[in-house]
Amino acid sequence: MKMKNLTTHEEFKDAHFGKVGTKKRDAHDAGYQNFKAGVLIQVKRLELGMTQEELAEKVGTTKSYISKIENNIKEARISTLEKIVELGFGGRLEVLIKI
Repeated sequence: MKMKNLTTHEEFKDAHFGKVGTKKRDAHDAGYQNFKAGVLIQVKRLELGMTQEELAEKVGTTKSYISKIENNIKEARISTLEKIVELGFGGRLEVLIKI
């Protein structure tokens, strides 16, 4: 059975935010990356059984700031993400830049 009017996620973004490289699409994709980082931090923190306050203490920031990152209210600097991953979670942050 073929479903009518189905589109891929990329087709949806093209239709609603423009093609890759346009201002509106680039802003949408950047916003998604910030949202994704906050969600990943929250998921890992919860997996480790940590409160926002406990993570903030390990990282040297405030519970409020951790909450703002997790809820996509505030963008975190790379240096802050590095502290969260390394000091808070005992991991290593890797950044990939594609040109």
